[in-house]
Amino acid sequence: MLRNRIAKGILTIALSFSLLSTATITILPQKVEAAYSLSTANAIISKGKTYWGRPYQYGASTRTTRVFDCSSFTKRLYAQKGIYLPRTSKDQAKQGYYVSKRNLKKGDLVFFSTSSSRGKIAHVAIYAGNGNILHTYKKGVGVTMSKLNSTFWKKHYKTARRVIR
Repeated sequence: MLRNRIAKGILTIALSFSLLSTATITILPQKVEAAYSLSTANAIISKGKTYWGRPYQYGASTRTTRVFDCSSFTKRLYAQKGIYLPRTSKDQAKQGYYVSKRNLKKGDLVFFSTSSSRGKIAHVAIYAGNGNILHTYKKGVGVTMSKLNSTFWKKHYKTARRVIR
């Protein structure tokens, strides 16, 4: 009886080692960032375009769509897709992660200084693809599309952040 137990124990150990030595263990690398969602970016841009021409008003409330300033515009659009941004462009520039200008994707937030901001971030826009930015600025202009590399925006470009996951 003792011999049977010892034999079964040895057989169990041998079988375990056999299985361990033939088993393939696959370890997949973890992604550092979540997958970028083009559909989310397109939905944000599409919704933003529905406000085309909507008037600009500095300090506009985030609770209205009658008027926008640059950061109330981005805050509202991204919130509709479950991405909650702070109120100001300066604080929005601290969200997500850095993206170089040459690696911009639709939906990335693009930040600029203005003529009066002394080189500090004071404006935010949404990269809409093909070198275009969707944003609102200046009374009389409102929600519009501009070329990222036009003279003014190229000169005042500061950084970009990806907040869409």
